[in-house]
Amino acid sequence: MKKQTNILRIKNIVKTYAHHVALDNVSINIPKQSIFGLLGPNGAGKTSLIRIINQITAPDSGSILFGNKRLAPEHIAQIGYLPEERGLYKKMKVGEQALYLAQLKGMPKQEAKKKLEEWFDKFEISNWWDKKVEELSKGMAQKVQFIVTVLHEPKLLILDEPFSGFDPINTNLIKKEILDLRDKGTTVIFSTHNMESVEEICDHIALINQSKKILEGSVEEIKNKYKNNVFNIRFKGNMIAFTNALWTHFELINTGKEPSGISFAKVRATGNQSLNDLLLAIARDAQIVSITEDVPTMREIFIQTVKQLEPNQENNSDNE
Repeated sequence: MKKQTNILRIKNIVKTYAHHVALDNVSINIPKQSIFGLLGPNGAGKTSLIRIINQITAPDSGSILFGNKRLAPEHIAQIGYLPEERGLYKKMKVGEQALYLAQLKGMPKQEAKKKLEEWFDKFEISNWWDKKVEELSKGMAQKVQFIVTVLHEPKLLILDEPFSGFDPINTNLIKKEILDLRDKGTTVIFSTHNMESVEEICDHIALINQSKKILEGSVEEIKNKYKNNVFNIRFKGNMIAFTNALWTHFELINTGKEPSGISFAKVRATGNQSLNDLLLAIARDAQIVSITEDVPTMREIFIQTVKQLEPNQENNSDNE
């Protein structure tokens, strides 16, 4: 198995503001060339961690390694950051401003202009070049800022709620570009409180709640860990015969019938019973139309994890 290489190693970060603990001993490894979901509700500590990675603020304690070196000002040129709160100069022309921001990132003017024209053409916004920013809708302005953020081809791209304000068509456009950037070598940190938006885009995630990291790993590993052997079955046949075929090794959670006449059932396998065992049990008494495993969503996993930690958090509070 190929050893995983991390672009960022975040170790025991603590950050406080007055009497508020924003990050409480947070450690996270972010694999190179991945889309890493930094998840959690508003106020969990995600933005505080992003500000530390961008060196806008410093941690009270802990360290961050960028590659094999301690995070330093020299790494800023290798990072692209699109904050949730966007900001462009409203009176400037779009192309003029994009060119100015690209040069601030160290790009030569002619190279920046050439790449900007390519991106504007790709996003079908070439006719915006001479328009003032104040003439653009929120979604249009976000497209421009996304382009400026990725133009210098950063090794690490940090996107804070990147789909906010986009319609479904433009959301899919940005998703495609994020995936393409990942495939070309960029590592993406995708910060959001919207659990559903990461299901199809993230390779790895970390869940942060109340300043603490409560879960971390690959999306596939985490979903497999939280599966509970529940299967959704659609079939043709007698429901009583189907139910009897389950013996005592399977738990029938609910049943019903679709308007088409096809029956359905939700079944939990108990003990060491597998999907194959379930199929063998029902195959003689039912014509199976489809069978799918009931995999929990990231939102369900987050809620379950938080609930499991609540008694411990209460006990810790009592001991303080």
